[in-house]
Amino acid sequence: MTFTTRLAALAASVAIFLPAVAHSTVLQINSSLPDGSFAHAFLTEFKARVEAELPGQIDVQIFMGNTLGSEEDVLQGLGFGTHHASLSASAVVQINPRAAVFDLPYLFANREQVQAFAGSAAFDLLAEGFVDRGIVLSALWDNGFRVITNSVRPIVTPADLVGLKIRTPTSRQRVAMFNTLGANATPLSFREVYSGLDQGVIDGQENPAQITDSARLYEVQKYMSLSNHVYLPTFMLFGQPWLNAQTPEIRETVLRVAAETAPWTFAWGEETDAKVIADLADKIAINEVDFEAFQAAALPLYDDPLFVDAIGAEMIAVTRDVLGLD
Repeated sequence: MTFTTRLAALAASVAIFLPAVAHSTVLQINSSLPDGSFAHAFLTEFKARVEAELPGQIDVQIFMGNTLGSEEDVLQGLGFGTHHASLSASAVVQINPRAAVFDLPYLFANREQVQAFAGSAAFDLLAEGFVDRGIVLSALWDNGFRVITNSVRPIVTPADLVGLKIRTPTSRQRVAMFNTLGANATPLSFREVYSGLDQGVIDGQENPAQITDSARLYEVQKYMSLSNHVYLPTFMLFGQPWLNAQTPEIRETVLRVAAETAPWTFAWGEETDAKVIADLADKIAINEVDFEAFQAAALPLYDDPLFVDAIGAEMIAVTRDVLGLD
C-alpha cells in the first residue's frame, strides 16, 4: 500500500467517527439602496435580532446596491426560489398592483397611521396580492414622506402650487396628482433635477427631505414645504420556496422578527427626519402646510380610473375604511 493510499484510508476512517458539522441556514437579503442608507440600518438591526434569537442556526447576509441582481429580477426570483428575501419599495407594484395604493396622495397624515394600516385588514389584502407570486409580505418598514421644494414661494395651500413647474418621477399617478393640485407636473430623470432647478427649467421638485440634503438641492431652492403628500414604505418580502425549505422555528422567527422590527424602523425614520429638517433650517426656508386642505383637494383622485384601475377598487375601499377617509 502506497503512502498516498494509506493516507486516504486513514482520512476515511477518521471521517467515520467525526460528528456531523451543523451548517447554519443562509438567508440572503437584497436591497437596491447603498451601504449606509436607512435600508442598510434597518437590515443590520434585523440581522442582529434574528441571529440573537437563532444563535448558530442562521447566517443573515445583507446585499446592498442590487448586488444580487436588479430589484425586478430579485422580486421575480423570490417566487422561483432563486432568491431568499428583499427589502423593496416602488418596484413591488410590478409584482403586486395593490401596492400602488401608496401612490394615493395624502393617504397618511403621520407614521402612526401607517402602522395602523400595517395592523389592519388593508394589510391583509395587500399581503394576499403577493401570494400567487410565491412571495410572503412579512412587514412594512419605514421609508419616509415626500415633501416639496421650490424657488418661487412657500407652499401652504393647493392654490400656492398653481402654475409652478414641479419635477415628478415618470409615474402617471404622481403626474396626475400634481396637475390636479394646480401645478405643471414635469416628469424628469432625477439626474437632471439639480441642473434643471439651477437653470430654471423647473421651479421645484418632490422627494423625501433627506434627498434635499444629500443631493444639495438647497443650493438651488429657496423653500421646502413639509407637504407629506405621499408616503411609501419599504416592503420586507420573503420567497415562499425559501420559507418552505426551513424548519418551523426558523420560519416563525424570521417572520415574527421582521414584524417586531417595524416599529423600530418607524421611530428611527421619524427621528432621522427631524434631524435632517433641523440641519436644513439654516440652508432653506421650511414651512408647514394646510394638510387638510391638500387632502380634500386630492380626494377626488381616489375615484379616478387612473388610480382605481391600477390599484383595484377593493384595495382602495378597504384602505379608506381603515383610515376613516370619506
